[in-house]
Amino acid sequence: MKRIGILGDIGSGKSFVARSFGYPVFNADYEVSKLYEKNRKVYIKLKKKLPEYIYEFPINKIQLSNAILANNSNLKKIIKIVHKEIRNKMRSFLIKNKNKNFVILDIPLLLENKINKKNDILVYVESRKIDIIRNLKKRKNYNPKILNKFKQIQLSLAFKKKSSSFIIKNNFTKKSVKNGVKEILKLIKNERSSS
Repeated sequence: MKRIGILGDIGSGKSFVARSFGYPVFNADYEVSKLYEKNRKVYIKLKKKLPEYIYEFPINKIQLSNAILANNSNLKKIIKIVHKEIRNKMRSFLIKNKNKNFVILDIPLLLENKINKKNDILVYVESRKIDIIRNLKKRKNYNPKILNKFKQIQLSLAFKKKSSSFIIKNNFTKKSVKNGVKEILKLIKNERSSS
């Protein structure tokens, strides 16, 4: 099983690109939102660390947003609690899919939280700033202040791009992404058969 990690800016279309590979995808954002909705253990831990913000189960985005905006250290507290659970979910996902040729890791803090492995194939999703902003504004809970807090804890885009084996240009059309993914898979498969 080869692991393909998807990197890029917030709103660059990483999840769309990840799904386009046609292999099992571990989507960390989706898993995190499930934790907030269904995991009482996470709720209790968050409530203990941030009692003035987290007070209701299931945890809603407004509670989280207020905590993140109130104090710079709150985001790190949230990530620390959630990260452990996400690692466990990812481990289960990898075991479940161990016989697949590829698995796709759609994890925003893949490099930052040292979740990647040396042999992972990293794919950087490159999108124009104007397209990213347009894409972000479509999101239900779009909040530029929250986005900036997340960007502050992420590695630079230049570093992510430099760390990647492949770059896929996403102009937010299915065709461009599909062609890019097809080309990347062809190159990976050729590389594997020649080694």
